[in-house]
Amino acid sequence: MGRTALVVGGGIGGLAAAIGLRRAGWEVAVVERSPVLADVGGGISLHANGVRALDALGVGEAIRAAARPQYSGGTRTPAGDWLIRMDGAAIERASGVPVFGVRWAELHRVLRAALPAGCLRVGAEVMSVERGGTAPARVSLASGAELEADLVVVADGVHSRLRGLLFPHHPGPAYSGSTVLRAVTEHPVTLTGDLELTWGKGAEFGHITFPDGRAEWHAVIKSPPGVRHADTLAALRRRFAGWHEPIPALLDATRPDAVLHHDIHELATPLPTFAVGPIALLGDAAHAMTPNLGQGAGQALEDATVLAAALATEPTVDAALARYDAERRPRTRTLVRAARQAGRAGHQLTHPTAITLRNTALRLTPSRLTVRAFLRHTNWTPPSLG
Repeated sequence: MGRTALVVGGGIGGLAAAIGLRRAGWEVAVVERSPVLADVGGGISLHANGVRALDALGVGEAIRAAARPQYSGGTRTPAGDWLIRMDGAAIERASGVPVFGVRWAELHRVLRAALPAGCLRVGAEVMSVERGGTAPARVSLASGAELEADLVVVADGVHSRLRGLLFPHHPGPAYSGSTVLRAVTEHPVTLTGDLELTWGKGAEFGHITFPDGRAEWHAVIKSPPGVRHADTLAALRRRFAGWHEPIPALLDATRPDAVLHHDIHELATPLPTFAVGPIALLGDAAHAMTPNLGQGAGQALEDATVLAAALATEPTVDAALARYDAERRPRTRTLVRAARQAGRAGHQLTHPTAITLRNTALRLTPSRLTVRAFLRHTNWTPPSLG
């Protein structure tokens, strides 16, 4: 089996794949098109499956040190009434792992630190890839340079250029019907819950907390694509006027230039395979999903772990990628569909009767069933990397 790999994309999934491949004995290079790795972005919640994948990759303890367990919170109405209470201790007892809140920049920093100097090359935009047949795959950069590798991992995100080249007849990412605005507060904020969501008519507001007392908040709004505002914070204050605290406090604790705004796209049409010759697709490039389950990063981390384990144990690259595809495609397809359904039942509801029926059903759901539902998609055990 070949032993050189090129990872296209230096995000969470790409770096995790590089770490896993190195642990499996591969020589790895990562190319990232962004010229500067700015430590920006919001935060993510890491569930049991993501934490276990990080443990398998050997960086779990470093992530725990940079993250904060989320023990309290739940889902509320705009008036502040509780629909679901989050029992973080019960989740930890059931799964053995708490839910963690971590800044994207911290997670990225920890993953970068696990790779040797020079492994990650920034400002290197990939334009095309040739499958290679019996020869190594060949990757062409915008600079004119060409790189060869026995394995290419495509981890260049939801708008992946290489996915479009590998699957020219696939429709590509579709707009989900929602847009997301998010930021990390400039200073600590007094909060009553670690991880909260609030569902209103056509909108959701949520937050997670970090070890330093600051918080990441997000606002998901049902909206046509491309809508932007001259004063984003003012627009958010109008949209969420009258919603309960700490929503106004979170907005007040945010610098205007810290707000990120992205329309949400997903791969609503599944790919026919995650492997084409010696090329594997991973993370959002393979199965971009809406954020309603908080599983985007978790699934990329699972991908990286399964890919590394398959390459560590199978006799050929072809056999390893066939196993990777067989293990990952059914699971991620289920989660893409479940995330979409969660959004439709959550922030995308606008009819008052539908909202009332949903809220009533949630209030009547026993706590044990809430915990079971929370863990339904996170009860995953990583394979051994050898």
